[in-house]
Amino acid sequence: MMRAWILPILLVLSGLLVAAGQIAAGSPGTAVALLPAFLALAAVNSPLIFPRSIGAQEAQRRSADDGRPVVYWRPGCTFCMRLRIRLGRGARQLYWVNIWRDPAGAAAVRAANDGNETVPTVVVAGRFHTNPDPRWVREQRSPSA
Repeated sequence: MMRAWILPILLVLSGLLVAAGQIAAGSPGTAVALLPAFLALAAVNSPLIFPRSIGAQEAQRRSADDGRPVVYWRPGCTFCMRLRIRLGRGARQLYWVNIWRDPAGAAAVRAANDGNETVPTVVVAGRFHTNPDPRWVREQRSPSA
């Protein structure tokens, strides 16, 4: 769990250090502008942005029952953020597996990507798709797909 928060914590601490440095240098306006930027980056990279992750086995079981795709992701991945943001509210219709929190999910991604933990990896009808186009994933959301 803590591993998912490392990047957001580092971004918050970096923002505080940069803001403190700007204030010490006599530029409080710059500090006021930079700190929210760092906080926003921390929020986007935090587990709060993504739907609640479940285990790989549970996601596979649910996907087999209702046909919804499974998305393997990890915090800090810009391609995962792009997919999540482009899916909008529809992202909650997919099953999200954080490979940093689930060793079985990480193993599934490595098996599908020649030993690499390349994410996002989306599983639709038992087939793995690495870094697919968000429009394509949006089309796969429906249980009839």
